[in-house]
Amino acid sequence: MSEPYTGATNAVRGVLGGGLPWVIGDASADLRADGRLHVDVEGLVLARRAPVPTNLQGTNPIPRFGAIVSCLTTVGGAATTANLATSTVPASSAGDAELDTTVNLPSPCFAPIVFVTTPGGAWLAVSGV
Repeated sequence: MSEPYTGATNAVRGVLGGGLPWVIGDASADLRADGRLHVDVEGLVLARRAPVPTNLQGTNPIPRFGAIVSCLTTVGGAATTANLATSTVPASSAGDAELDTTVNLPSPCFAPIVFVTTPGGAWLAVSGV
């Protein structure tokens, strides 16, 4: 995540960014039409530059990651966004985590994107944008 998307500035589909810039080594997100979701994250850590405090650069200070699946959908014929949060899973200090769950997707679920989030729902990484 780069600085323009941190915090409350420039939310993506209504999901606020984490308060500091993050970098990711590798990740995959597999969302199936029936709502099965598998997310594998490796090396999701705070950026190694300012404005991240020196003692936190290159670390993951968050013990648990979650996910939000965001779909463009319709309610009563009007276009809207549905953001579906998952439970959280343990995350290592190196920023590694694996999440397997099922979300109840709306119909239709157009242009889904998957956010990796803090337990409070701020996004740290995103796929599909």
